[in-house]
Amino acid sequence: MDEEVLSGGVANEGRVLRVGSRVHRPAGPYAKSIHAYLRSLNSSGFEGASVPQGFDRSGREVLTFLKGDVATPPYPEWAQTDAALADPLGGPVLCHNDVCLENVVFHDGVAVGLIDFDYAAPGRGVYDLAQFAKMCVPLDRPANIATLGWHTPDHVGRLVVIADAYGVAREGRSEFLSAIDDAMSIGAAFVERHFVAGEPGFVAMVERSGGLDRWEKQRRWWHEHFAEFEAALLAQT
Repeated sequence: MDEEVLSGGVANEGRVLRVGSRVHRPAGPYAKSIHAYLRSLNSSGFEGASVPQGFDRSGREVLTFLKGDVATPPYPEWAQTDAALADPLGGPVLCHNDVCLENVVFHDGVAVGLIDFDYAAPGRGVYDLAQFAKMCVPLDRPANIATLGWHTPDHVGRLVVIADAYGVAREGRSEFLSAIDDAMSIGAAFVERHFVAGEPGFVAMVERSGGLDRWEKQRRWWHEHFAEFEAALLAQT
């Protein structure tokens, strides 16, 4: 059966293959734990994630293929709409920890599934939402996001869309803003750690982005505009 290389991603770029109705991808150190997690989600009735099928002879993990569209840079128009941003399907927030556009499966512009659970872990739902906001508003300076095909969005308005759609009550919005601060600092340190270790996907991403100071510029932009975000979120009822 023919193999198809699936595009997107950083750590596993070019190494994720589709073979028929299955996806073969490098197994991380916690793959068995993640598989147990995914099987639990499936048995609970959640159909928006791949179901583990074990490992192949090369040691790659094997999962069911989720049909649909995945946005990769330059991001298409349908992935940048507010409707795509505000699409909770009910139930508790899943601590996926890496909900960027490349890890969301869409049907006709509507999010129907999540892929790439490598960084899934127990954690605060508000932090997972902060990571999502950071990457999908996106919370970054226009010069940075233009390289991914983003049009200059209404950053403030889209952050309010997320807070409203995912039920962040007014009394919890200061914590949400603080979690975004954490997400930016932790994310920058994460990228730097993998870049310094010489991991090819991260080295290529940093080089495409213009160097490690890209993340410092992101944090500086966030702090320069923080008062605008805070005023808009806290003004909502």
